[in-house]
Amino acid sequence: MANTTLGSATKRRTDTRPAATDERTDLARMRRLRKPKPQVGRHVLLAVLALFTLFPVLLVISTTLKTPEDVRVNPFGFFSTISPQNIIDAWTVGRFSDYLLNSILLTVPSTILVVVFSTMAGYTFARLPFRGRTPLFYLVVLGLLVPFFTYMIPLYFQLRSMGLLDTLLGAVLLLTSGGLSFGTFFMRAFFSDLPVELEQAARVDGASELQIFLRVMLPLARSGMGALTVFTFLGNWNNFLIPLLYLPGGDFRPLTSGLYMFTGGRSLDIGPLAAGTLITILPIIVLFIVLQRQVTQGFLSGAVKG
Repeated sequence: MANTTLGSATKRRTDTRPAATDERTDLARMRRLRKPKPQVGRHVLLAVLALFTLFPVLLVISTTLKTPEDVRVNPFGFFSTISPQNIIDAWTVGRFSDYLLNSILLTVPSTILVVVFSTMAGYTFARLPFRGRTPLFYLVVLGLLVPFFTYMIPLYFQLRSMGLLDTLLGAVLLLTSGGLSFGTFFMRAFFSDLPVELEQAARVDGASELQIFLRVMLPLARSGMGALTVFTFLGNWNNFLIPLLYLPGGDFRPLTSGLYMFTGGRSLDIGPLAAGTLITILPIIVLFIVLQRQVTQGFLSGAVKG
């Protein structure tokens, strides 16, 4: 009897061994399947796309740093010669020093105004309940749906009648008004995504609406404001139609219009033209490098949700 019991127990242990072996085999197979495979094809595709993206920028930099003779003889050769002559010609003969100053005078004030007013309007529409808030918000956002070409000619005559045509003030006001719709929409979505408990805790502590906005909400909205600053600065810096139409005199011509005029008058001077292009795009690259963390945080914090 004892032998029979011992034999049965031994048989059960023997029967369980293949099952345990199968389980270990399945687990090993699952680990191999879960192991990430090297995505060589994706990396190659990204490298090719990066090369296509960087090629025009590298060509502009190379052409800028060449001698005028080398530009004519070997236009597609990369960094075959090094000379600052093209930059000097664009800065002095091409008047890009004046164009750069005009671009700063147009872009910086308009960007500051857009960020300040959009932040206040976005907080108002997101956090302050008042009658008619939703229809008024949709009325502001309606500016995103109206093309600029539909009202640019009547706007010209209106600015002329107000004495703001061919003035820095008129151009700054136009650039500001053009960015308020998107800025308000952007910041409203950002403030709507912030926790309500912080605002309620500040009210319990006796803080006013202005104190809540300045001391609680505004520090939390820095990443969204940084992203909006980059977008607005990029749009105003590269704006071509507003300076071309509403600054016809040429005294306040920015880099975009100056580059267009420089192309028409000196179309064969490829070297100074490339130098002017580099002067135009360099501030944008520097700004994005400086504020790239704020831009990334603005997206990760839900700045485009709503």
